[in-house]
Amino acid sequence: MQNADMKIILVSAVALVDPDGRVLLAKRPEGKAMAGLWEFPGGKVEAGETPEAALIRELREELGVDTEASCLAPLTFASHAYDDFHLLMPLFVCRKWKGTPRPREGQTLEWAMPARLRDYPMPAADVPLIPIIRDLL
Repeated sequence: MQNADMKIILVSAVALVDPDGRVLLAKRPEGKAMAGLWEFPGGKVEAGETPEAALIRELREELGVDTEASCLAPLTFASHAYDDFHLLMPLFVCRKWKGTPRPREGQTLEWAMPARLRDYPMPAADVPLIPIIRDLL
């Protein structure tokens, strides 16, 4: 049953795909909600921001890489009800960026083969995205 007062959080995420077909995952650091779980890089869309602009900003802040909106291909989205909010998360695919991804906010990064994505514990909203990514790659 829907809670009319439940806050909807818009988060933009990306499957960064390297030339070997691997996908970058980030492990949430201690002290953050869902610490220890692996996720696709991204973050909250701020007021007045498009999902693409938020992703470009988050990739720069979190990973130190630069990309452009034209390099972000919309793939799918997740819509998931957590206990205290509802997450709406568009997922983009990006194969072109400048720089080498580096953890800038305490997270651990790992490049994963699509067939191994299920080996990484993820937030509930991310899990349904795995088969779609695997089918693409």
